Amino acid sequence: MTAAEFKIRGFRRSDFNTLWEIDQKCFPRGISYSQFELLTYIRRPRAFTLVAERVPGDDPEAWAAADGSNTMGFIVAEAGRQTGHIITIDVLEEARRSGLGSRLLAAAEDRLRELGCRMVVLETAVDNAPALAFYKRHEYFLVKTEPRYYSNGTDAFVLKKDLLLPTPAS
Repeated sequence: MTAAEFKIRGFRRSDFNTLWEIDQKCFPRGISYSQFELLTYIRRPRAFTLVAERVPGDDPEAWAAADGSNTMGFIVAEAGRQTGHIITIDVLEEARRSGLGSRLLAAAEDRLRELGCRMVVLETAVDNAPALAFYKRHEYFLVKTEPRYYSNGTDAFVLKKDLLLPTPAS
């Protein structure tokens, strides 16, 4: 599966339950969001949500997620005056390492730039090694540690990226 097999679109209200279910699969209890929390973040005035769907191929059964949906991931971000915030990025296990997370992150960063953000911040659990490696590849750097950030008591690293620096050619 390659990133080219996905399309990214804006959030629709009918997506909500699927996105919440994806969040529950992607993160452990205490880090995943309640329905109320996720809905609150999605509805924030300067927030936006991008949804990644698998593009149908010749065999629809081969491209549907385990629940029959073609939604494979999403990202929720919020634009501040000069600083954006990645609230969550969720990609189903079967779509990881396909480039989808990178495409979602790049699309959100582009939107944040368009909205006037000069930098972007996010939080990730200190024990989430795959996420830390992912963000390092995307030029995020450690700013600080937030003790007991998550409701389960896990600390979080706060990471930041300058959105005005030119990105290296791939």
